[in-house]
Amino acid sequence: MTEYRRLRVALLGAGAVGSQVAALLLKHGDELADRAGATLELAGIAVRDVDAPRDVDLPKELFTTDAESLIVGSDIVIELIGGIEPARSNILQAIGSGADVVTANKALLATHGPELFEAADRVGASVYYEAAAAGAIPIIRPLRDSLAGDRVVRIMGIVNGTTNYILDRMDTEGADFADVLADAQRLGYAEADPTADVEGYDAAQKAAILASLAFHTAVPLDAVHREGITSVTASMIEEARAAGFVIKLLAVCERLDVDGAESISVRVYPALVPQSHPLASVHGANNAVFVEAEAAGSLMFYGAGAGGVQTASAVLGDVVSAARRHIAGGVGVGESTRANLPIVPIGHVTTRYQITLEVSDAPGVLATVAGILSDGGVSVATVVQTVEGEAEPTARLIIGTHRATEQALSATVDMLAGSSVVERVVSVLRVEGE
Repeated sequence: MTEYRRLRVALLGAGAVGSQVAALLLKHGDELADRAGATLELAGIAVRDVDAPRDVDLPKELFTTDAESLIVGSDIVIELIGGIEPARSNILQAIGSGADVVTANKALLATHGPELFEAADRVGASVYYEAAAAGAIPIIRPLRDSLAGDRVVRIMGIVNGTTNYILDRMDTEGADFADVLADAQRLGYAEADPTADVEGYDAAQKAAILASLAFHTAVPLDAVHREGITSVTASMIEEARAAGFVIKLLAVCERLDVDGAESISVRVYPALVPQSHPLASVHGANNAVFVEAEAAGSLMFYGAGAGGVQTASAVLGDVVSAARRHIAGGVGVGESTRANLPIVPIGHVTTRYQITLEVSDAPGVLATVAGILSDGGVSVATVVQTVEGEAEPTARLIIGTHRATEQALSATVDMLAGSSVVERVVSVLRVEGE
């Protein structure tokens, strides 16, 4: 048997992912040693309560409530406790002690990523975070390493499994949002408080991470435009299908030319995706990231975006990479954010739209609506009209537009909402992926 150098691994957190990481480290230690060129010794697992019930049976002697003592003397620290504190302090302590860090903490990276990366650069350490953006899907390394010599133009990602599960069932079954959300909570796809998922916060954190990597620019979380899916109804899903689309919650990161200056836009919202686009066929709780690069062309990364054992796969891949770096020596892998591209508000984005209106069913209404759109600089591509009711009939207009800026579209929708012929602006959806 080959004798390897021994590296001490500290694990912080033993939840769904942490427990699986510990179990796989113990079960496949010999194989991982062969791949890493080092024996990975699980030095301990820091938790809040050593007696808490866990899904995985792990040796009791590994558990401790003293994270700081466990970190000291470890070569690799895996942070899987989530949240901002004490995760931030733990990671900074690990970096300060000379350890490499592996984390899946998207919230921390989206808010304090530059601080952590700068701390690692100062001491020649590395922060690995493959599991932070899309679970088991390998997307961080492709963006940071494989496409480092290319120029990424655009990323579109389904990066939240809960919302994809909800929207997919609404599309395939015609179910209502509230009913599917309740099912998702029963099945464990959604938390008791689903706000982070359904309001787009989780996807926005991941969008900030992906955009920072793709465009070599630090993207603060508050620069990401965010909308959730709580306003998506079964009728909107049906209308989208009739027009040849599916509705997906997308994280979109792209380069823009704004007044002759290269800029970037980062946004999260429910969007219409053509049924022919690969992202339209992402079902259930799966994730997918579609990358467009100048030289490589279109690339898609697909798979499980969550789940304990699936995410543990990405974490352990980072652990092996960190171990190899320790054996080879040298400074850690730094983050490239030197492009410093300006991040523009959503008003500069140009795309097509689908606007659904409830209007009076009277002569001249369609002409009035068309005139308002024209005055706002928004060109009509298609119109579908249906009439409901008999005593006081109302018409429903589903208007597809040509490409327009978000700023122009928003102002035009305000004018439509204030018009005497428009009873209600039902929805406005952007078209992505054409």
